[in-house]
Amino acid sequence: MSLILTGENIIIACCYLAISSGIAYGVWRNRHAGVDPLVMAVAGIFFSCAIGHGMHGAGMLGLPNPIAWQAATDLATVIIAIYFLSFYRSFDLLARFSQIFSSQVELENKNEILEEAMRKLQRTQSQLIQQEKMSSLGQLVAGVAHEINNPVNFIHANFDYMQEYTLDMLGFVELYQKYYPTPVAEISVRAKKIDLEFIKQDLFKILNSMKIGTERIQEIVLSLRNFSRMDEAELKKVNIHEGIDSTLLILQHRFIASSEKLEIEIIKNYDTIPEVECYPGQLNQVFMNILSNAVDALEETNHKRKKQNIKGNSNKITISTSIVDSQWVEVKIANNGPDIPEHLHQRIFDPFFTTKPVGKGTGMGMSISYQIITERHQGKLMFTSMSGADTEFIIQIPICQKSLAALRT
Repeated sequence: MSLILTGENIIIACCYLAISSGIAYGVWRNRHAGVDPLVMAVAGIFFSCAIGHGMHGAGMLGLPNPIAWQAATDLATVIIAIYFLSFYRSFDLLARFSQIFSSQVELENKNEILEEAMRKLQRTQSQLIQQEKMSSLGQLVAGVAHEINNPVNFIHANFDYMQEYTLDMLGFVELYQKYYPTPVAEISVRAKKIDLEFIKQDLFKILNSMKIGTERIQEIVLSLRNFSRMDEAELKKVNIHEGIDSTLLILQHRFIASSEKLEIEIIKNYDTIPEVECYPGQLNQVFMNILSNAVDALEETNHKRKKQNIKGNSNKITISTSIVDSQWVEVKIANNGPDIPEHLHQRIFDPFFTTKPVGKGTGMGMSISYQIITERHQGKLMFTSMSGADTEFIIQIPICQKSLAALRT
């Protein structure tokens, strides 16, 4: 039994000694910051307790005058404890440690909330700025389209009368030539000078070309009006293909070849899809952002290629539409430009993230597009991009927004 008690005292002494040694080592490691007397007092108490239990165990093993040694260590413990009690204010500090820790945790949580609120505020601010720009662009486009539409309609509406009058005049000339085949010399000279026969043949070609031109302008005006959609702030059922075609028309100048860039071929794989309930202006903005990025990627690739390699590579943007599960419409916009590096995949829809040079991109186009599709239309915006394959953005939105909302509620 005495042997067990001896071992117990020695083990306790070793534990106290380890604690005091650990505290002392920590104080020594941080000695440049100063030595705290309170910490040293705590270490002294553990050390004196270790000596006391050690002396008790040594007395059981036959140490001479064990009572005297134990009394000395107990006295040292009492002295150190009294010294420790002199730091009575420290007890209040120790009592507040938990409060300080909980306050720190609460403060960190509030900081995270504030940071998230700041990020949302920045996103909202940028989105408002972008929406204001698009609104101004839409008003400008709608105004220009309206101003062009009136005179073009006036010209186009008079072509039928012009053709009719021209036919009458030429018929009259032919009738005159029939009954007066031999005009006076002055008329013959004049007819030869103006090449009357050529005018009779070419005049209708000119009128037909002018009519085709006004019809083309009317199509452009209609596309501009479809793109702006300033009067459609509420949900409306629209033809998705018209929105895509209007956007392509706005960007048409970027698809045409020039001395500095190659032609971009537009491939349309339109399926038969119903009208989709959506916010047309915002959806057109998404088409504009994705198509503009596709053109930028293709142009960047052409700049990097050597001249001899450009001729063997054609630029293509493929637009496909289809129905998914009878309740969703899917639009895929793919380009055969460079793939997006895998380490950037997670950041494509982040606000202010862009791989374009400074001054060329704001980094908000894809972020705003993601919000328009996922939040405003309750849809999905995804992409796939890997080496050796086209980069493809996939838009999925429900055909009927109100029905989807009712199902969710």
